[in-house]
Amino acid sequence: MNRLVADPVRFGRVAVLMGGDSAEREISLRSGSAVLEALQSAGVDAHGLDPAAPGFLRELGDGGYDRVFIALHGRGGEDGVMQGLLDVLGLPYTGSGVLGSALAMDKLRTKQVWQAAGVPTPGFVQLRGEPDLDAVPAALGYPVIVKPAHEGSSIGISKADSDESLREAWQQARRYDDEVFAEQWVTGGEYTCGILDGEALPLIRLETPNAFYDYEAKYEADTTRYLLPCGLDAEAERSLQTASLAAFRGVGGSGWGRVDFMLDDRGQPWFIEVNTVPGLTDHSLVPMAARAAGADFTALVCRILAATLAGTEAEHAQA
Repeated sequence: MNRLVADPVRFGRVAVLMGGDSAEREISLRSGSAVLEALQSAGVDAHGLDPAAPGFLRELGDGGYDRVFIALHGRGGEDGVMQGLLDVLGLPYTGSGVLGSALAMDKLRTKQVWQAAGVPTPGFVQLRGEPDLDAVPAALGYPVIVKPAHEGSSIGISKADSDESLREAWQQARRYDDEVFAEQWVTGGEYTCGILDGEALPLIRLETPNAFYDYEAKYEADTTRYLLPCGLDAEAERSLQTASLAAFRGVGGSGWGRVDFMLDDRGQPWFIEVNTVPGLTDHSLVPMAARAAGADFTALVCRILAATLAGTEAEHAQA
């Protein structure tokens, strides 16, 4: 798996999109900088572009780029907006197309699609307004986890174990999104499955002393543990990889991404969300899983980019 494109000149001039103006801007800058450095080290004519910078559209359209590596996280970059612009410009790009990106970014509708498709996902209550809070204890019990529907990196997410903390969690989530929902709390192991070119990478189990794998556990704490191998037997891991691929494809995901799920005490998986542009630094989860499968970081980003060389337009149209 640890292979580079034999002739990086085939990529032509590559724009690496990073930054943007979402709540995940700083994480995106870190991902994009790592991608840019790796591509350049492999001999690729890669250039960093920030959609939040003045003149971005002119530079993207007139800069002579042949393809785009999307390292944007969150709204405006991971939600189908940038993908639609690139489709209009006729520029091949990494990752999922418009539908897959938009749907996966919407945690609430992802869960609704999964329910219809029979993918196990925790129960939830949509919180359209304060009166909906009263339905949560009877429908889900406590504790619950309250989430804005359109944010990543666990931004705006908090746990609630009482009526008072539920109201506080709802108010916190509403700072980031008009659409908020409460989700049933699942007790068990937290896992993630990287997806690359239609294949599932080795599973990673996440352990944190925090209440859940929140922003601080992801990016700031030194107490988070990443178990790889994940500790499951080979048959169980293969089964969960297959289920993760189905969950990814169920929301129109394509190319590469990451699926997060919980495994309860009975061994039942509960799928939580799909990330179509996960973090891409040397310490991020997909690169970690790729290393376990035999691909270093440079080989990984070159393989992600290589998907834009052939069949990209058809794949994005289907997604």
